Amino acid sequence: MKIAVFPGSFDPITNGHVDIIKRSLPLFDKIIVAIGQNSEKKYLFTLEQRMQWIKDVFKDEPKIAVDKYTSLTVKFCMEVKAGFIIRGLRSSADFEYEKSIAQFNKAMEPVETVFLISEPSLAPISSTIVRDIIRNQGDPSAFIPRQVKY
Repeated sequence: MKIAVFPGSFDPITNGHVDIIKRSLPLFDKIIVAIGQNSEKKYLFTLEQRMQWIKDVFKDEPKIAVDKYTSLTVKFCMEVKAGFIIRGLRSSADFEYEKSIAQFNKAMEPVETVFLISEPSLAPISSTIVRDIIRNQGDPSAFIPRQVKY
C-alpha cells in the first residue's frame, strides 16, 4: 500500500492545499493530512478546528485520513508506515527550501518527497495571507474551502 503524508499547520486549510491533495489522490492508496504541532508557534485556529475543517472538506474521500503529530515529519511517516511526503511548490524559493528538507529527510529515513507544482491561479494563496485577511476583517472566502467557518 502506498501511503503518503501531506504535512502542514493548515491554519487554515486553503484552496491551494485542497488542490494539491486532490491532485495527489491518483498517486497513492492513502493520504494522511497531518497537522504538525509546534509549541513555539502561535496559531490563529485551534487544532480541533483545523482537523475538523480538513475532515469536512474530504468527508466523501475514503483515501484521506487526518492526524496530528509533534515529532519530526519523517519520524511521523515511519510511525504511520508512509513512504512518501507530499509538498506543494508555489515558487522557486519554495523549491530551494523544500529540497533541503527533503534531502535531510531522505538521509534520516527511507522516505521520498513528491513535489507538486501549484496551479498558477492558486500559487499566491498562503495560510499566512489568509490569516492576515481574517485578522483585518477582510473576506477570505475566495481562498479557503466553504467548509472553513470561523
